[in-house]
Amino acid sequence: MIRFQDKVFKSFLFMFSMVLLSLASAEEQEAPPVLTLDAAVQLALSHNRPLQIANLDVDKARWQVKDTKTKRLPVFQTYVFGSGMLTSPTFDFPRGVFGNVQSGSPVPSRNTKISLSQGATAYVVGQVSQPLSQLYKIHLGIRQQELAVDINNEKFRAQRQSTIHDVKQAYYAVLQSESSLQAEQASVKQYQELDRVVLQYISQEAVLKSESLDVKAKLAQEQYKVVQLQDTLQTQREQLNNLLGREIDTPFRTEPVPAESAEEIDLKLAHQSALSQRPEIRQAELTVKQAEYDRRTAKAQYIPDIGLALHYLSPFNVEILPKNVASAGIELNWEPWDWGRRKDDINQKKVVRDEAEYQLKETQSKVLIDVNNRFRKLGEARMLVTVTQAARAAATEKLREVTDKFEQKSLLLRDVLQQQAAVAASNADYQQALLSFWSAKADFEKSLGGD
Repeated sequence: MIRFQDKVFKSFLFMFSMVLLSLASAEEQEAPPVLTLDAAVQLALSHNRPLQIANLDVDKARWQVKDTKTKRLPVFQTYVFGSGMLTSPTFDFPRGVFGNVQSGSPVPSRNTKISLSQGATAYVVGQVSQPLSQLYKIHLGIRQQELAVDINNEKFRAQRQSTIHDVKQAYYAVLQSESSLQAEQASVKQYQELDRVVLQYISQEAVLKSESLDVKAKLAQEQYKVVQLQDTLQTQREQLNNLLGREIDTPFRTEPVPAESAEEIDLKLAHQSALSQRPEIRQAELTVKQAEYDRRTAKAQYIPDIGLALHYLSPFNVEILPKNVASAGIELNWEPWDWGRRKDDINQKKVVRDEAEYQLKETQSKVLIDVNNRFRKLGEARMLVTVTQAARAAATEKLREVTDKFEQKSLLLRDVLQQQAAVAASNADYQQALLSFWSAKADFEKSLGGD
């Protein structure tokens, strides 16, 4: 019986090695290109669509600044009105309204009516104005727009960091599914071999039929898990391709992650980095400044609008009016009494500024809590890598011992297969723990807010 099992085991190893060699040669012939994690991040930074949208928002804000700056320059306005008379307006000049000439004759000598126009008329009005006192208000508006650009820049940084984080997490998710799929496929092969051996034992009446049915049930369950993992892996590959801004069915191969890195920085230094680098904090700080400029703009409404102006009027086909009228002077526009409206507006802007300051402090507290949580999770993940590494070493050593006992014909093939499955599971647990560590490290790096 033991000799027969020995032959079965050797034939199983031979067939398994041949299958691996054939699979390796097939992969070499049709293997898709390798996509490293760094290459995936660079592709996402260049082609990720939400990131490009955030970048366009920054450009849009910059153009708004340029638009606001033009308000400091002179304004040229032209108005042309062409019309035809619906009525016939006339000017009446009574006899002698302009006095008498030296000969004593009145001017005009009789009652006179002069029509304003005999047909179509046109009025051309031109105006050039240069703001003076409004320059201060315009300056405040420009500073608000520049702060809006800075806020959009911080939003872009936040989107950039989120994109890098999402790509890393998606890449690690693909690796985790691939590792689980390999472990499940190894389990399927082991159960298939065990099922074959059990069928041979049944023919020799060495095992019960119920044991064979139990093996078949476990084999079917493992095959179902393989199908589930293959579907999950395909979905994750499509999601990663979408993050990279390319066709979702683009084929690629992943690269195994390295072993765990060195210890992280001190938690106090992590707090300092997060408070100085997190986009949320920078946005909250800029919002406080923007609210202050908004308050100052409301206060500047008390200043009268004073500017230089040049006006020009030219009527066409009008009999009585002068042909060219030009004037230059100073314009003033001021509302001396507003029933307290401007004061109420200023008080409202003060409340908005106070809200922004409270929001800044709340954001800082949430950032520190997030950093602390990510730091602890990273420590747990590092510890789990150590635990699974020890378990993998123990399972590997036990497999060596079981194999030695099988060669000495003191154990059955089933015991060897079971231990092989345990080694495969421990290897999968180690890979999962290692990927979880790098995922936790990506979370921690994102919490620091670095670019």
